[in-house]
Amino acid sequence: KLRKIRESGMVPGVIYGDKKRPVNISVNMNDVLRIIKDFRNSVITLKTPSSEEQVVLKNVSRNVVTDKIIHVDFLRIAMDRKIDVKVPIKFIGEPYGVKTQGGVVEFDMREFNVRCLPSEIPHEIPVDISLLKIGDSIRIKDLKFDKFEIRENPENLIVSVISAKEEVVAPVQAAAAGAEPEVIEKGKKAEGEVAPDAVAPKDADKKESPKKEEKK
Repeated sequence: KLRKIRESGMVPGVIYGDKKRPVNISVNMNDVLRIIKDFRNSVITLKTPSSEEQVVLKNVSRNVVTDKIIHVDFLRIAMDRKIDVKVPIKFIGEPYGVKTQGGVVEFDMREFNVRCLPSEIPHEIPVDISLLKIGDSIRIKDLKFDKFEIRENPENLIVSVISAKEEVVAPVQAAAAGAEPEVIEKGKKAEGEVAPDAVAPKDADKKESPKKEEKK
């Protein structure tokens, strides 16, 4: 049955929440794509055969191979009760540590879990990173908002600027420029060495036989 629904250009879905029974629905694929693009965190009115429901898009399931949308979940809401939703982060500016100091920016989070009233769900949450220098970072506890609450660990790292990783090669210790090798004078010994003439040969007492003159 679900396969036939998908082959007809529809996406199976469900409406749940607000202590009411879940309702299975089918939504046109083009409408789903439009909701994802333009109304991801907006209150939507869905018409069912028996009623109209105010909902927000809660989850989109995709095929792990084709990435095609195969199911959508809509959360039923009451306008006077807060709900939890995921909101994307919008990073603003280029960090000073990257632009001027040659550092690298690392993003640890791309979205926040947020709790707020349905009418106050932000489309995105701006985070200004333009003043960050090398060694600087922004954590959840550094952000303050009035109309919604970020439901994350206050110590969670959002973004940081670090030094560019460089390959460190241990330098080979070379002789100082212009230095020449030390010459040990004949007859003197270097430390740990014995001078060649310090040990007498076995025949030192014998006179060396004169060499015969070579006939020309």
